[in-house]
Amino acid sequence: MERRQFLKGAAFGGVAAASTLATPAIAQGVKRLRMQTTWPRNFPGLGTGANVLAEMINRLSSGAIEIEVLGGGEVVPPFETIDAVEAGTLDMGHGAFYYWKGKVPATEFLGVIPFGFNAAETNAWFRFGGGQELADEAYAQMGCKVFLSGNTGNQMGGWFSREMQSIEDYRGLRLRLPGLGGEVSAAAGASVVNLPGGEIPPAMASGALDAAEWVGPYNDLALGMHRSGWYYMYPGWQEPGTGLDNFINLDVWNSFTDEEKAIVEAANAYANDYVLSEFMANNNDALNTMVTEHNVELRRFNDEILVSLAELSADVLDQRANADPLSRRVYDSILRFRAQATDWASVAEGAMAQARALDYRFSQPSE
Repeated sequence: MERRQFLKGAAFGGVAAASTLATPAIAQGVKRLRMQTTWPRNFPGLGTGANVLAEMINRLSSGAIEIEVLGGGEVVPPFETIDAVEAGTLDMGHGAFYYWKGKVPATEFLGVIPFGFNAAETNAWFRFGGGQELADEAYAQMGCKVFLSGNTGNQMGGWFSREMQSIEDYRGLRLRLPGLGGEVSAAAGASVVNLPGGEIPPAMASGALDAAEWVGPYNDLALGMHRSGWYYMYPGWQEPGTGLDNFINLDVWNSFTDEEKAIVEAANAYANDYVLSEFMANNNDALNTMVTEHNVELRRFNDEILVSLAELSADVLDQRANADPLSRRVYDSILRFRAQATDWASVAEGAMAQARALDYRFSQPSE
């Protein structure tokens, strides 16, 4: 298919207001951009998702846009990536929405909330529920245009040095857990910190942490979190479908032609699907490896803990949403969309999952 013909089918995103700083480096008609991620270079699922995004932009532009992908910390510390993009030191970044809550509080609602959207529902909210427009409004305050650029799917609940048997077990727990899940855990009595991925295993090994959450089996195995000997708890109530973000300096974004903007949007849509598919394809094998080869102890949060966490989540999220008008609007939009998604899921997805579990008892793949 010809590139222009392909792009006729790509939806055009809203154009954010202009800023006054960066413009892309142009040499012999090629725009060369630098994108730093918040992940280790080439890290499975997360880092490779950023690579896929860069490669797809290059392919769709027939080489007219080249993106150099840099790992977290190669230019600035991972959690300062968006500051560098806003300042024009970097052209683009790749991370997670809730990493930027210290700059714009509403961002902690955009990618995921406890007991919130799964990956499909996140996509639907962004495209048809007003999520993209709200995200653009939030990121414009940081001098950036933003795209949904990956999803981990439902995560795990995390690694714990002792088995969690009661909500009281959160009291005094030194826990690495970002975003609103961390806020809820703090309300349950935990002492919550946020660390980049590469710093988590050393903190676990040194005793600086009692518990830590990263993503799920595929990433946790790659990071070496299974070496802790801790209990691996599920489900990931705190992140049922975590969206990743690609953010672009507004001057760079506004320097693009309409065709180039369509290329970036189409490439992000591709990367969004690719990352989720990569996690889906690899999580189960990674979990089996950890359980069968590394003797990881897999445990489920009991219903008493989950009910208590759900009650705390409702209170904490409502309080956080009241902190500023944009957070309130984002959270109210999510609540409205989640209500209809939950109703439909009870008829379709949830009921089908139960039915499929029955079939699984009788139909197994041949050896």
